[in-house]
Amino acid sequence: MGAGGGYNGALRMHAPARVRSLWAVAVTAAALAAVAPASADLRISDLEVFLNDHELTVNVALLGAIPVAFHEGIQSGIPAHIRYTVELWQYQRYWRDNLLLSRVVERQLGYNVVTKEYKVSAVRGETREPHLTRDMRDALRVLSELRGLKLTPAGAMDPAEIIYVRVHAETALNGENSFVSRMAGTAEQTMRQSEYRTLVPVQ
Repeated sequence: MGAGGGYNGALRMHAPARVRSLWAVAVTAAALAAVAPASADLRISDLEVFLNDHELTVNVALLGAIPVAFHEGIQSGIPAHIRYTVELWQYQRYWRDNLLLSRVVERQLGYNVVTKEYKVSAVRGETREPHLTRDMRDALRVLSELRGLKLTPAGAMDPAEIIYVRVHAETALNGENSFVSRMAGTAEQTMRQSEYRTLVPVQ
């Protein structure tokens, strides 16, 4: 009886603590939901899908790749990352569409506070020499354009199947794209899908 009473007492002692903990989590979640994220500037302004040398090829152009909220962090030496996720999908009339392949290209924009130079370098999915410039607009141009990304040889696909390309673009200070960073205005993401098409004209 005494042992049982001690056990129940322990439960009664810890229950208010658990209630307070759950209440704190609920209040925090409600506060985050009530706060509107910073206005999104990132968007895909151009998406082209075409055949080039018998390869299915994609061009992508972004607007707002480096939002104003990033500028102070970049000037203090924090790098910004752009990540493109390019997906090739097959349209299915009576079932879920089929993801054929996915390519990720990631670039980094860094700023040297000593030389006052911007540096755009490849992080993932491509091989390119770093681009150095003192002109922010020039750095943004290189960062924001994905040109001639080859997805797959045309011969590896059924010419009559209906396909489309979906592009997800993310920009983030220090490469950290999460719910919290998006709410804080240090990350943004967007998506755009191409029109449906076939590799050969439909008669």
